[in-house]
Amino acid sequence: MSDESRTPDPEPTAVPESTGPPERTGPIEVADSTSPTDPGAAPQRSKSYREPETEHTGIIDLHDTRAIPSGAGSASSRDDAWFDVFGGEHPTEGAGVPARADSSWGSDRADAAAEQAHRSAYAPPVAAPVPSSAPADTSGAGPASPTDPGADAQAGGDHPAYVGPVPHAPAGEPGPDAGSVPPGGVPLTDAPGAPRRGRGRLAALVVGLCLLSGVIGGVAGQLAQDRIHLAGTTLPEPGPGATQRPAGSVANIAAVALPSIVTIKVDAGSEGSATGSGFVIDGKGHVLTNNHVVEPGVNGDIQIVLSNGDTEKATIVGRDASYDLAVLKIQRTDLTPLQLGQSDKVVVGDQVIAIGAPLGLDQTVTTGIVSALNRPVTPGEGSEASFINAIQTDAAINPGNSGGPLLDMSGKVIGVNSAIARVPGTTGSTGGSIGLGFAIPSDQARRTADQLIATGKATHPVIGVKLDRTFSGDGAQVVDSPDAVTSGGPAAKAGVQAGDVIVGFEGKRIRTPDQLIVSIRARAVGDTVSLKVQRDGKELDLQMTLEADPAK
Repeated sequence: MSDESRTPDPEPTAVPESTGPPERTGPIEVADSTSPTDPGAAPQRSKSYREPETEHTGIIDLHDTRAIPSGAGSASSRDDAWFDVFGGEHPTEGAGVPARADSSWGSDRADAAAEQAHRSAYAPPVAAPVPSSAPADTSGAGPASPTDPGADAQAGGDHPAYVGPVPHAPAGEPGPDAGSVPPGGVPLTDAPGAPRRGRGRLAALVVGLCLLSGVIGGVAGQLAQDRIHLAGTTLPEPGPGATQRPAGSVANIAAVALPSIVTIKVDAGSEGSATGSGFVIDGKGHVLTNNHVVEPGVNGDIQIVLSNGDTEKATIVGRDASYDLAVLKIQRTDLTPLQLGQSDKVVVGDQVIAIGAPLGLDQTVTTGIVSALNRPVTPGEGSEASFINAIQTDAAINPGNSGGPLLDMSGKVIGVNSAIARVPGTTGSTGGSIGLGFAIPSDQARRTADQLIATGKATHPVIGVKLDRTFSGDGAQVVDSPDAVTSGGPAAKAGVQAGDVIVGFEGKRIRTPDQLIVSIRARAVGDTVSLKVQRDGKELDLQMTLEADPAK
């Protein structure tokens, strides 16, 4: 053998013509050329090379050698001659012989067919093609190859699609026909020839009906939610807690009440602006609040903001400084009023809910208890002083809560938040909730509101005496002067005299003049009440009928 390496020549050379036996050389292929026997084959890139000349070494016995077949003759004759000589050395059958590359099994093509079957096992069902009535193909192309995955589809397939385990044939055995049904397969399509066009139209019709019903349902739901009133805006509605929380819970009560709570904004021009609270008391557009909330807007502008954000211009129906109550009116008759409860049924320890706009934060809900009753409160100064026989609560009340409702656990109004206690030494601009808030009892608020709506004014019951505020003893002393008791007034008719000290009213002890005043103001004109007075070291029980203040 030669020690020279087989390397390709730098340039291809032509085979020289010879009259003798042809020279054995390797195949010469033109780069990027295609096989002349396969016009559709892809170009193959390969370099040309030449086998080196045989180096004659050693002794070769001619009787042990055979000549390699020449290129003469047909391709079949060359192959037969070659395998006749060397076939014995290369067995073509048996367990140790790998399958041919073009075999149906054990090759890349077989792996591709197995993968195709695996994918079809997990693919959604596909419609089997409708058999065509076209004439048979006479082009001579013949049926599709059994190994072609699309053979059934191209031929119009006589079998439905199946999935199942893919059998692996032993080496050397032919694979199953692609058109046959694998064992254990499951049909994924209907029987051949079933109509398909009607199902597509039916599916499109169903989808269209679903879309149409969705649009109609959305529009109907929106119209049901957006209940329109005369002004064209939505009405305030209870929050989710009205239905999602148990009746009587704070969340349930707040959700039901909030649509009836309003925020009052007063623009006093050069005197500034203020914010307070109020609530709807009837279906005629009347809103109840504190007098000190609306008083700056007597000559200014008052706006009411509903819970849904709508803003309405308000006018003052009537106001009373002595009771610190006022009634406003807006052009809305579709709002839900809150129900007024009975404040005389309230006891210390009852749970309460305060709602309003503290510090301008509207729709704020706080809770607490009734911490005291009949607490005499006199906010304001001079002629604008108010006398309130107040309900005391520890529910957080801050500036801006004024005029908002104090609710019991049935959702009824038992008071109108009006004042807060302040730490001594602080001013109104720095004061805040310290757990002592005061509300006007609902019994008083009802009477005053009815009077303000009816006449624009409220009446005040009086007994017709002047009280000495310099008296430091226990009780309310009548001034010791000839004009201290109004002639013909309720006190004069009952026998009260100048210098008497009133120490009891309706069975309750009186310690200060303000306590007597608020106790009288808490009653109605025409009520008959009892007094206990001290005179010359003796206690006397007197009866009188309250009359309206002639000055009002």
